[in-house]
Amino acid sequence: MHETSAAISPFDIAAMLVVASALFGWFNHHFIKLPHVVGLTVIGAAAAIGLLLANRFIPGVTLDDTVARLLVEMNFTETLLQGMLSFLLFAGALHVDLDRLKADWLPVLLLSTVGVIISTVVVGVLTWGVGLLMGLPIEPIWYFVFGALISPTDPVAVLGVLKEEKVEESLQSSVAGESLFNDGVGIVVFTILLGAAVTGQDFSLSEGVRLFAIEAGGGLLIGLLFGWLGFRAMRSLDEYALEVTITLAVVMGGYALCTALHLSGPLAMAVAGLMIGNHGVTYAMSAMTRDYVIKFWEVLDELLNSVLFLLIGLEMIALVPEVEEFWLSLAAIPITLFARAAAVTLSTRVVPAAKPQADGAWGVLWWGGLRGGISVALALSLPQGLVRDLLLAATFGAVLFSVLVQRATLSHFIERGKVSHD
Repeated sequence: MHETSAAISPFDIAAMLVVASALFGWFNHHFIKLPHVVGLTVIGAAAAIGLLLANRFIPGVTLDDTVARLLVEMNFTETLLQGMLSFLLFAGALHVDLDRLKADWLPVLLLSTVGVIISTVVVGVLTWGVGLLMGLPIEPIWYFVFGALISPTDPVAVLGVLKEEKVEESLQSSVAGESLFNDGVGIVVFTILLGAAVTGQDFSLSEGVRLFAIEAGGGLLIGLLFGWLGFRAMRSLDEYALEVTITLAVVMGGYALCTALHLSGPLAMAVAGLMIGNHGVTYAMSAMTRDYVIKFWEVLDELLNSVLFLLIGLEMIALVPEVEEFWLSLAAIPITLFARAAAVTLSTRVVPAAKPQADGAWGVLWWGGLRGGISVALALSLPQGLVRDLLLAATFGAVLFSVLVQRATLSHFIERGKVSHD
């Protein structure tokens, strides 16, 4: 008899993730009562740790191997960057008020471009210094690759808190706008630096600027094109089911085209979402269509984020840190916090016109600059080897602190800020 390992189909993987997200979400809602994304991350991490312990201490138990095989077959990086991210960014952009974003366009622009570059450089330099102290055999360019992958912020985990705490809408728009665009900028910077690191060639600033202009500029143009096409198509009819389908076509078609042309899909989806969510909602949809489109994307956004944060917790099974990795992961926490402070300060205070008007904006932008799934996905995409293991550990350290500590304490942070300004 021949033993065969049954292949896991994409549908089976999706089914297991959705069922697990629903069960864990229900359990968290009734018993743990943590914020949704925090609860799913905690439960996912606890499940991963539990599987590792069971595998070590209970003979014959290999559940961690099964989960690890599932994660490998699913390919977290490809699933997020080539699938989920397009939907998440479009859904997030739908809810951003373009008029408010225009009012704060300068701080959003600086935070999502200059801020990402400042954070990349600061994280790279400080992590390089830690690596030298620890005697790590890593080329300097890899520390800046880590800086690029850890710099994008995740709006999902923070916007809900801002709404609950009734933070000024202008500040909410600034946080959302920055996060939508710095994801795309961060991925472009990461791609350029990773290419230099893998090939071993000296990094050329002029070549980096050229590649950035092509990828980012091309992505923005594709987003404008598909957003305009979607707007025109929806304006020509009044059929809510078909208009929902058109929004899906904009997302999937636009992102696929950007991938084929090696342009920035995340920036394209941010622009397309802004167009559909503002001009489309105002001028191309009836009240019924608007209700269906918004609710459809809200449900899809909630589902995908549930799966995403569950996966962040489960991916811990891929990480069994050695001593060096453990210390580097701890060092990554204060380094990323300091880099975020530098990025926010230089982006919003050096240029007077870029200073947000809302009270306590600096503190919210700093402590609310959470890291999430994009950073994990980019770290998992690094070539196998010692460098990947070290940078993956540093990424998990920063992301888990961000989700479990910063997200959990952000409400108290905002409340203290309100009291200090009263």
